[in-house]
Amino acid sequence: MARDLTYINRLLLRYGIYVYDKDRGNMLKLMEMEIRELYQYGLISKEEYTEAILIFRQRKEG
Repeated sequence: MARDLTYINRLLLRYGIYVYDKDRGNMLKLMEMEIRELYQYGLISKEEYTEAILIFRQRKEG
């Protein structure tokens, strides 16, 4: 199943994190920082982290 930013939003919302910025580039950077911190603190699994990072990379390339 292809995942997108909705997957990342739901992942962040699971921990009460809501990221919004008018500038989409800034919003993606903030979301990525939050995902990295969640993984660093052991709150999300390696699979969730990897999936989220892949989504961010696809967004940057596309």
